[in-house]
Amino acid sequence: MAQQTVDRDELAERESRHYPTSVARAPRVSVCIVNRDCRAHLERCLRSLLTQPQGVDFEVIVVDNGSTDGAPELVRERFPGVRLVRNVANLGFARANNQAAENARGEHLFFLNNDTIVPPGTLAELVEAQENHPETWLIGPRLRGVDGAIQRGPRRLPTLATFLHRTCPLRWTGIFRNHYRRYCREGVRETTPQSVELLMGAALWTRRDRFEELGGWDEDFFFGGEDLELCLRAARHGVVLHVPHVEIVHVGRVSTRLFIGQASVHIAVGFAKYLRKKGTNRAGMFAYKCAVTLDAPLQMFVKAGQIVWRAVRGQWAKAGKCWNEWKGLATFVVRGLWAFWRA
Repeated sequence: MAQQTVDRDELAERESRHYPTSVARAPRVSVCIVNRDCRAHLERCLRSLLTQPQGVDFEVIVVDNGSTDGAPELVRERFPGVRLVRNVANLGFARANNQAAENARGEHLFFLNNDTIVPPGTLAELVEAQENHPETWLIGPRLRGVDGAIQRGPRRLPTLATFLHRTCPLRWTGIFRNHYRRYCREGVRETTPQSVELLMGAALWTRRDRFEELGGWDEDFFFGGEDLELCLRAARHGVVLHVPHVEIVHVGRVSTRLFIGQASVHIAVGFAKYLRKKGTNRAGMFAYKCAVTLDAPLQMFVKAGQIVWRAVRGQWAKAGKCWNEWKGLATFVVRGLWAFWRA
């Protein structure tokens, strides 16, 4: 998608078409975006929403989790119609999304990552999907990378066996491989709306009344696992729907890579909390935590070897990626194990 350059006055005029001037006239859709130190990605996301017709009245709410890169100032200066909630510290993804929902006025809520690009007409298509499938509790569009490749599609809700297979020894031996394949829904290529169990949290659509009935995002999660838990609760109430004819561009893992140390700890803790809330028994939780604790140093050793090998071959970008992953593992081992075992 070509990046558009828009005059500041023209952008403000375009925004005025979408934002109601009267408190009594609520927008149809509230787009909820959480941001932390991703100014460039956030700007591109907001421009894609506000400089292209979406076919429906909507508002945008940005909750900023203590950014220091000027992102809040960017929103106030260049996107005056966007409602900004500014936290002095990082309150976590789930809490910030709930803050956005608390400030929203729309009939529909669209929780959207800041590293996305929304094509024209997307919001109207999602409203139509909701109306055509009134039994749904969550809806997710297809996500396509900036390289044009379709990203990880909808999956089954992960189980204990799914997570155990992700550890090196069990993955190498093939134990629980069939469980992992079922989780990934290998071979499934959806072309029409389908009922699924799990959608990626980068773009989740729901009706406000059903979101409130679900109780919002679970604030026991900080960053990682909250989308699994939300889909788990939604699936118990009704249909979770994937609509592949609606597409959004998604960069992916921007915040994870930017804050790799914190993310590695929070994601591991979040997965453990998800398993516990899903009903995994004590023996299963103990086995999982032991497996992850033993796996982390092993993965560090593997990543170190990959760093050296790729550096020797002059593959500096790949070596840098492995180095970033190694730092995340190291942070988890040094600082995160206590929180992980307490989860």
